[in-house]
Amino acid sequence: MRLTLPPDPPVTFTARLHDARTATVIGRLLGPAVLVCFATGVVSHYLQHPPEWLADRLPSHPSGGYRVTQGLHVASGIAAVPLLLAKLWVVYPRLFAWPPVRSPRHALERISVAVLVAAAVLEVFTGLLNTFQWYPWPFGFVPVHYAVAWLLLGSLLLHVAVQGPRIRAHFTRTSPGTLALPAADAPDRRQFLRGVTAAVGAVTLTTAGQSVTALGPLDLFAPRSPAHGPQGLPVNRTAAAARVTRASLADWRLTVAGPRPYTLTLDELRALPQHEVTLPLACVEGWSKSARWTGVRVRDLLDRAGGGSHARARVVSLEAAGAYRVMEMGQLSAQDPHTLLALRLNGEELSLDHGFPARIIAPNRPGVLQTKWVGRLEVA
Repeated sequence: MRLTLPPDPPVTFTARLHDARTATVIGRLLGPAVLVCFATGVVSHYLQHPPEWLADRLPSHPSGGYRVTQGLHVASGIAAVPLLLAKLWVVYPRLFAWPPVRSPRHALERISVAVLVAAAVLEVFTGLLNTFQWYPWPFGFVPVHYAVAWLLLGSLLLHVAVQGPRIRAHFTRTSPGTLALPAADAPDRRQFLRGVTAAVGAVTLTTAGQSVTALGPLDLFAPRSPAHGPQGLPVNRTAAAARVTRASLADWRLTVAGPRPYTLTLDELRALPQHEVTLPLACVEGWSKSARWTGVRVRDLLDRAGGGSHARARVVSLEAAGAYRVMEMGQLSAQDPHTLLALRLNGEELSLDHGFPARIIAPNRPGVLQTKWVGRLEVA
């Protein structure tokens, strides 16, 4: 006997979820994510590229400050991806409404929305690709990302101001606009919003482990795992990429320039008083990990060269080229007792990829400013 099963019922999607209530609820999540991402991004930008008036005022403590702010920056940016996609899905019928322009006021509103959508998409997805160090575009990432961030903030504030009455009308379940919507849509709307929330939680939990140690076991999709790398620490820029070899370091000397300049061999550096600190290496891509560093205090090297207690530092790497080959260090960082010209990592001599023979490690600094393969230190 052959058993014949009835056909499956057709799957239908009947709820009208492209409404102001759904858009408002997602906006309540997306807005804070954008604001956190913006604020922490500004912190990162000014730590990496401080203007002259700020250079000597940047605090060196808390030592893990950059680890926290940049971890929040990347986590909020990743969380914004599913939120932005969901928001665009909800509002896309309005984006393609016809006729496109009904009045001068409507034209201005449409232009502001176009700027908002373009800035949000560009900012979120270029930031995401930056965490993978993939740059498939012809422009410089840092200046464009920073400029678009301000454009996004301005267009977001303008959008909230223009849409204020509609947002208020649908802000809660008991708001007048929400109560006027078809009650039959409510169950589907709740399921959709739960799905979006679950997606946000999933992408956050499976990537935040790159900066939050407790979430390390869930770090499935982050571009970097702090658990992997030479000497127990990941590497972004290798010696090969910087074109630094053991052969090129055969006659290495550290040159310290100042009123009383001098040079030191590696053995002479090792003979100076050594200090050990535990500091995180925190990179702009969002990953971070603490390690034990041993070396000579930068302030002691500057003082020996006649720098005094208020000296800044300029550090020059032996790498052949790169945006951060020359690094400026403000007074508070240069004079901090935890700022070292490190010679050892986790009790071992630095590997070539970690900056052998000497590198900078300082508290509350982006990883790109923890200069490797140091060849010259200047009193500035």
